[in-house]
This record gives sequence, C-alpha cells and structure tokens, in this order.
Amino acid sequence: MPTFDIVNRVDFQEVDNAINNTLKDVARRYDFRGSNTTITFDKQANSIHMLTSDDMKMETLRGLLVENFAKRKLSAKNLGFGKVDSTAHGNVKRDVAIKDGIDKDQARNIVKLIKGQKLKVQAAIQDNQVRVTGKKIDDLQTVIQLLKETDLPVPLQFVNMKS
Repeated sequence: MPTFDIVNRVDFQEVDNAINNTLKDVARRYDFRGSNTTITFDKQANSIHMLTSDDMKMETLRGLLVENFAKRKLSAKNLGFGKVDSTAHGNVKRDVAIKDGIDKDQARNIVKLIKGQKLKVQAAIQDNQVRVTGKKIDDLQTVIQLLKETDLPVPLQFVNMKS
C-alpha cells in the first residue's frame, strides 16, 4: 500500500549559517556600532539566545534573523520567539526556540484535517511525524495538496513516498 510521512525537519547547519549571516549583518550596520549585541546558538537545547542594548535593536535583530532564515530557505515558522526581558546591565535579551518535529496537538489537527476530507486514507501519529496510508497514490497526492494549501503553524515536508 502506498504511504508517505509528514514531518517538520530543520537543517541545523543552515540555522547556524543563518545566525552567522545575521552576525555579519550586525557587524556591518551603523546603528549597531558600539552596542553589546550577541547571538548564540545552543544546538543541544535547539534554541537561540539574543542580547542587545535596547528594544529597538532587538526588533531589528529579530527582522534580520527572519530575513536570513528566508535567504537560507528555512521557514520563519520554525522560530518560537520568547518575550523580551531586561538584564541587570541595562541590556535586553530574548530566547528563541527552534521547533523541530510535529508536536502532538499539531499532529492531531493534521489527522483531523485529513479525515475531514472523507478520502480513503489512514493517518497515524508516530512520534513527531504523521504517516498517511492509502490504496491509491492519487488520494495521497490529494492529501499533500490539501496540506500545502492549508496554513498550519509549522512548515511541513512530505518524505518517504512509497508505492
């Protein structure tokens, strides 16, 4: 029976490249001269830590990071921006979580969306992915098209298509 998997995978090397490009942009910009601006990437925790001198620079930094994600063909939906906090030295900081995989709630929503189409396919949640099985490849392609047209809060990739 034909099957495929719905996943949300992040290429962490591309994330690292996007952060390095953002740091290069910050070094070139006049409005960041003399400010204590740092961006660090914690690969174990899948998070980015941003530190700068004021709120306006933090929003600019956020925009630069999203822009560099787009240039590296990464989705900005993978970024979970936390709130801006003040530090003891008068700076501001923000933690950004990187969403990798499909969480249980999103997987349930995807399964519900697929079952709502009344196609002859089965969707099953497996860890952080959803496996779709059907008798016809055309039904699977219809599911893929449906999910591409639907605006979900996580970017999706369709892998392991087997017939």
